[in-house]
Amino acid sequence: MQTNRNSIWGIRLATFVLSALAAASAAYWGLKTWGVSASARSGMVAIASAPPLDPQALAAALGGGAAALRPQDSAVPAASSRYVLLGVVADRASGGAALIAVDGNPAKPVRVGAPVDGRLLLQSVEGRRAVLSTMMDGPPEMALELPVPSK
Repeated sequence: MQTNRNSIWGIRLATFVLSALAAASAAYWGLKTWGVSASARSGMVAIASAPPLDPQALAAALGGGAAALRPQDSAVPAASSRYVLLGVVADRASGGAALIAVDGNPAKPVRVGAPVDGRLLLQSVEGRRAVLSTMMDGPPEMALELPVPSK
């Protein structure tokens, strides 16, 4: 008695597909029933109900708030003592940005051309220096310098 080889492969393929579906179904229901324990479920609730982060507390924990609250040198003029330069990122394409604290508040990043406070704009940044002005094309009002790093 001869059998057709093509009909055997069809039966083998159908058997493989049905076996794979049965294994997938058993795995799904097994994980659904026993996969997540009660302790893991309570951990998920604890993560979901965590309080939102306080940005100022996070900045203080990373050292950002403490630098803005340092006492200023008495030799610095009164107008520029309101502003503390904490960092500079110079970029040729977009002009860069500076990290500036105003009136002892936590430092905020400011892009070139953006207002630092109600009156002054960040006109330019270069090296360890940021220049503030009332207009982008106007004369510089003041220049802020980064403190010399201690060794």
